[in-house]
This record gives sequence, C-alpha cells and structure tokens, in this order.
Amino acid sequence: MCWTAKSFVRGLSFGVKYYPKDNHLPALCLCSTIKPNKCHILDWSRSSCNITVPPGRILSWRLFSCKIRFGGNVYFEENGDIFCSKADDDKGNVRILFNTEDMGFSGTFIKRIRVSPDERYLAISLKSENSEEATCVIMKLGDVPIVEEVIPNVFSFEWATNDVLYYTSQKNLKCQNVFMTTFTNEKYTKLVYTEQDARFFVDIHCTKDRRFLTINSNSKTTSEVWLIDCRHPFKLPVLVQARTQGVIYHIEHRNNELYILTSYGEPAEYKLMKASVASTGMENWQLVYALEEKTKLIDLEMFRDHCIMFLQKAGCLYLNVIAFVSRSVQSIQLPTWACAFELESHPEHASSTCYFQLTSPAHPPRRFAYSFKENNLIEQAAEEVPIIMNCHTTRLLAKSKDETLVPITVFHNTNSKELHRKPLLVHVYGAYGIDLNMSFREEKLMLIEEGWILAYCHVRGGGELGLRWHKDGCQQNKLKGLYDLKACIMLLHELGFSQPKYTALTAASAGGVLAGAICNSDPELIRAMVLQAPFVDVLNTMMKTHLPLSIEEQEEWGNPLADEKCMKYIKNYCPYHNIKPQCYPSVFITAYENDQRVPLTGILRYVQKLRKATSDHTSRTGKEGNWIPKIILDIQASGSHCDSSWEDSLTEVSTRDADRLKLTNSSLSTSPSIPCISHQHCHENANTSAETRCCPHRAG
Repeated sequence: MCWTAKSFVRGLSFGVKYYPKDNHLPALCLCSTIKPNKCHILDWSRSSCNITVPPGRILSWRLFSCKIRFGGNVYFEENGDIFCSKADDDKGNVRILFNTEDMGFSGTFIKRIRVSPDERYLAISLKSENSEEATCVIMKLGDVPIVEEVIPNVFSFEWATNDVLYYTSQKNLKCQNVFMTTFTNEKYTKLVYTEQDARFFVDIHCTKDRRFLTINSNSKTTSEVWLIDCRHPFKLPVLVQARTQGVIYHIEHRNNELYILTSYGEPAEYKLMKASVASTGMENWQLVYALEEKTKLIDLEMFRDHCIMFLQKAGCLYLNVIAFVSRSVQSIQLPTWACAFELESHPEHASSTCYFQLTSPAHPPRRFAYSFKENNLIEQAAEEVPIIMNCHTTRLLAKSKDETLVPITVFHNTNSKELHRKPLLVHVYGAYGIDLNMSFREEKLMLIEEGWILAYCHVRGGGELGLRWHKDGCQQNKLKGLYDLKACIMLLHELGFSQPKYTALTAASAGGVLAGAICNSDPELIRAMVLQAPFVDVLNTMMKTHLPLSIEEQEEWGNPLADEKCMKYIKNYCPYHNIKPQCYPSVFITAYENDQRVPLTGILRYVQKLRKATSDHTSRTGKEGNWIPKIILDIQASGSHCDSSWEDSLTEVSTRDADRLKLTNSSLSTSPSIPCISHQHCHENANTSAETRCCPHRAG
C-alpha cells in the first residue's frame, strides 16, 4: 500500500556486508554513456522482498513496477546498475551512476533509492539474500560519482533537504531509532526519535509534495505519526495524534491539510479523513470518504487534485477516484478476470495520468492508465506477446462452521475433463491481514496447462475482506481460520474439484499454522502438504520473549505467558502440540538454516514429532498396502525468510508439489509430469534425522 500502510504490515528488512567508515572507498568513475537493452524497472520503495535475477530474464510482474522521475531526469535500476537518463531523451542514452560489483557490494541487490531534492546525492539501499538487515550507501553525484558514506543496518530513509537525510536503524528485526545525518561542511549524525514499546516498529516516509517527513511507529493494531517539516529539518518532530489502542492512521499532505488514512470510527474499516496542519488532533479529523464493510483497500495514491483508491470487494477490483476540487467520487469496476494490482510507477504529484498493471495467477500483466483529464480508463497495448491459454476462473463461497461465507478463487483449464480426477493445489495464509498472492507467475500457468486445479482460500485472519476480516481471525479467533479452511476444501470436493487423494495443500510462513492445524484435525482431506519456512510451533515460540518478534506478535497470536486462557487456546490449534498417531498426508518442508523469523529449532521439533507419530501409526496398523506418508525436510543453507522463493516460487508451487506427490506413492496417477529446477545446495543439520533431505543441484 502507498504511504506507510505496507510498512504497517511489515515491509521485511534486508542486509549486506558493508565497508567500515575508515575503509578507503575508491572514487570510481562510473559515468559513461551507453545504450542498454530493454530495462526491467524495479520499484525499490514498494517491493518488500526483491530478488536477484539473471541478466536477460523477464522479471516477475510485481517487480516490473516503476522508475523514478525526478525533475528532468529518470533514475532506474537493472542487474545491479543504477542508471540516469534525461526524461526527454528518445535515443536511450544513459549514465551509469552505481554498480554493485564495481563498488564492492557483489552478491547484493538494490532494494530502494532516494534522490536528494537538488539531485546532488543518491541514497541506495542494498540487501543480500542471506540477511535481514540492509546497508545504505550515499553517493555524491556529479561528473565522477563517488561513495560519500556507508551506513549499516538501515531500514528506511528519506531526504528532508538537499543535504539532510533521515533514516531508521534496524537491529535483530527491530526498528526503533530514527537518526538525522547531514552532508554539510559540518557533518554530524543525531538521534531524533526512539520508540520505547517493543511492539512497535518505526519507519520514515516523505509526503508526495515533499512538505513533510513522517516518523511512523506501528504495532500490529495501533499507529502513531510524528511530522518533520522539510523546511525546518532541524526542529524537533511534532506529534500528529497520540497512539490510541486499535486505531491505525497514516499521513499525506495537500494544500496545508493533512490527509489521514485511518481505521478510526465505525465501521472499523479504512477511511480517508483530513485536518488542518495547525490542528492535527483526532477531534479535528473530518471525513472525506469511508470504505464500505467487507471492502479491502489495496493501495492509495495521492495527486495534486485527486486521490485514487484501489479496492477489492466481492472478489472484484475497483478504482475509486476522489476529486478534491469537485468533491466527487467516481467508482470504476476493473476487468472481472483481474485478481491483483500494482502501481507501475511513483507518479509525480502533478501527473495527469496514473499507470498500473492488472494480473491474475493465470493472466500475464496487462497495462492500464487512468486519465484525470479525459476521466477514463485505457488499456495500453501489450508490449510482450500474450500467452494464450484456456483458463476458467470460478469464485465460490464456502459456509464456515459459524455460517460465515468464505471466498474461494478457483482456476482450471477449460479443456480439462473429469475435474474430480485432476490434482488440486490449495493455497492458504490467514494471518496479519495479508492477502494471498494472486499475481501472475509462470509456474502457476504451467500447472493449469498441465491439468492442475488451483484454489485460493481467503480465510479469516487474512485481509481480503478488510480490517474486520483480519480481526475475526486473530488471537482468540484463530480457530475460525481453521474452520474456514476446512469448509473451503470440503466445498471444493463436493463440487467436483478433485478428491482428497488428489489434493495438496501449500502454505508459507504464518500460513503453516492453519495448514499444520488441518493436517492434525482433518488429515483425510488432503494427500500431501508443502510448507515453506512454516510457523508450526506457535506456543513455544510465543513463550520465548527473547526471540526478535515474540513481543510484537502478541497482538496477532496473544500472550500465553500473561493469560492462561490464551495459552490453552493456542495449545488447542498449535500444529506442533496437536500431532498424534494417525494417517497423515505426506509432508515436504523447506526451511532456512539462519531464519530469524521462524526458528529452525521449532521446525526440527515439529518434523521429529510428526515422523514419530506416523511411525507409531504405521507400526500399530501395519498391513501390507497401507498408506505410508513421507516426511521430508529440506534445509537451505543460504537464503532467508524473505527469500524470493518463500511465497510462491516455482520450487514451492510446482516442483516440490510434484516431487512430494510422487514420493507419497499415492494413487495420483493423473498428476502431471513437471520438470525440476535447480536447488541451492542444502546443509545437513546435525540435529536432523537421516530422512532430512540434503538437496544437491538438479538440472532444470
């Protein structure tokens, strides 16, 4: 989401090796004129988990987002280089400003860039795939760009003026300090803000018109904003509104008024409000526009005279255009096939057009533009040859245990016959108010073409139906997400979408809670389960407050140390604590050796206990021909929890599902043959059993 709403749900942080300040950094001449091949533009400030891609590969649509236009120049990145070109240059001449290899940052990629107002400085955020912290490199531009300073462990940063940079530091996944550093003749760095509450995470944002920097302190349910006037960057930050439990708010600015995106008031969904800069307290907030219930705010972009909201309701996407001058609101329904949206670039404040892309798991991205002048929506000509396929999209509603209707989005090949015999891949997440990823990926298209049915279960705990949908699935409501998932899978089978013996369930990170829970409660519904960096030991993790995220995640899972009722509730659904001898599906788990977010020890305990339960059940009911599941753990020595593959990689969605289903020796005779891709070499952890998989490189 624009502003800081994405930060609110934790834009994950990154890190790289860096040069200490006393190291001499050579003033390399990076200024040359070249004509590169077609560039793949990244939006450094939006993507929370960027990837490193081989040269020449077409980037995923959600990374092919934008370039930064600043004055008469355009800044963009490709394959570790940062380029600058004139906005009106049709010949494609560009200057190289920064190269990760030449500057001693090999093995890293560029996460974010920020240009100083006078374009004398360029601040760059670098991240490696094996770490959660990032490094900020400040380049002094000119005829010969040079490295001015290197700041380690930086999460977010913004220029207040030409030579004053504000940034947040990160340590052990926590971000609680804000610093100001100057690049004047008298250089110095000063601490300007410290967050005392361990549940809150701090980031920095610059308003669209560059009038204010905002210091945003967010917990899972509550936020607080401080303003720094860019005209007076050395003055102390000013509080907008003191934090109020359960109230989220984020700030933009226009014409000496603050525009406030907030959950304040009823219904408890996002609203756009405004207040004078001179009177920012909540009592002065005036309603501009309120979202309807069960409506998801996907993104919001401010322009000089308009505000655009991208919304999702009843499975369809909408574009709402708010005109500040005429005080009118126009709602435009986007194509019904669209499931995901992404702004293509950070448009300038005075821009008359907003560009964005629409996609779905089965539809490659299509480019659209909304013109404020023409007041219409235009589909742009496709630049790539479209992929032609026969895919049918079905939207269903499953009735959960408490009669709540839970949305499901299903994709399958229209040429498929006897759908009840086709393999089904069920996706679930259901936590932190985060939606399932419904963007296009080549491997999803491949699965559908091979005959797979893909089903996305939008259970409570996620954000698909707004803020209340999340609230109804967290803390003492976590079991509702489990009931939702069970209802979704049962409805799919009842309607003839596959059968339990052809069904696989896939989840990542916190999605492992619901996946692991249904594996315990209703193992007969699925044949295989594929988990990526799964959170499967909730109770033990939440009781260890020394872990980086345990305290701040209490608003999602509860505090078992302070509340015995909460402890019993978590124990009632925690995947690890509910393993028992029974007929389990086969399980394939990928974990990262140095994962700071989901400790490997919890996954190892889970796998060991699950293997023992399946072994006990097999020995107790040992008959020839009985189903014997395989429990495989793939430990990756490199990568991190925010590795590009954790969410929806080819390895997770196709190869590992295919491997898993083959390894189960099940009756999945109709499962498609899916080619493998190479894995990173895995490390055989000393604490794992002999069945833990040490995965060698495999040819794609």
